[in-house]
Amino acid sequence: MCRWAAYVGPKIFIEQIVTAPHQSLIAQSLHAREGKAETNGDGFGLAWYDERPEPGIYRDILPAWSDPNLRSLARQVRSGLFLAHVRASTGTATNRSNCHPFAVGPWCFMHNGQIGGYERLRRRLDMLLPEDLYHHRSGTTDSEIMFLLALSLGLEQDPAGALARMAGVVEDMAVGLGQPPLLRFTAALSDGKTLYAVRYASDAFAPTLYYRAGPADGVTVASEPLDAERADWLALAPGSFATVTAAGVSVALFRPLRDAAKGAA
Repeated sequence: MCRWAAYVGPKIFIEQIVTAPHQSLIAQSLHAREGKAETNGDGFGLAWYDERPEPGIYRDILPAWSDPNLRSLARQVRSGLFLAHVRASTGTATNRSNCHPFAVGPWCFMHNGQIGGYERLRRRLDMLLPEDLYHHRSGTTDSEIMFLLALSLGLEQDPAGALARMAGVVEDMAVGLGQPPLLRFTAALSDGKTLYAVRYASDAFAPTLYYRAGPADGVTVASEPLDAERADWLALAPGSFATVTAAGVSVALFRPLRDAAKGAA
């Protein structure tokens, strides 16, 4: 699976999350401590917001540790809201279209986890996309379809509800095909104003997710702590949806809305 980190707060240099800490995201791309895969070398991506409503995006298929452009960009660019991701493929191709974060308009999304039995569900999930969103489907990952389905299910008006409906669609579809629902994910998403994060699994093995205040009085959310001490990192409980601003973190219960998802689909 993958590793990711996101920040919201006063503007900081992106390197303060991506490259500088002891267990920075680049360090995690080589030696993740808590991920299913120790090495996350199947590409990387960065999305950041500044003066325009849509995020800037930089993605490539190189391992994050070997791209000097990423280090240079992270050293020079300051942002008050950004998302960064290093990828370990769960079976789909290593190409730029499959690298996170994904973006549509002001929204961007990145994900760690998997849809169990995705190869059986993929065509059916794609067919649920409305025409106005289907042309944004440029890759083949389960992560991208989760994002686009959430957009079709009201993400712009109700981020938590849209993700819950999306999760319900996925789990219901698996059951309809006679397989146990297996959805494991942590995700971060943003409209450029607020950062949202979710941690969920349909079994007992939700991927790890943490948050802490700082640096610069902002809030960082990450797959695993970025420093050796770890003392000021708090684990987001499985089955949680977090609304994150510079002022703090508000956590609510997260469960798939399976009945509502049937109606919405």
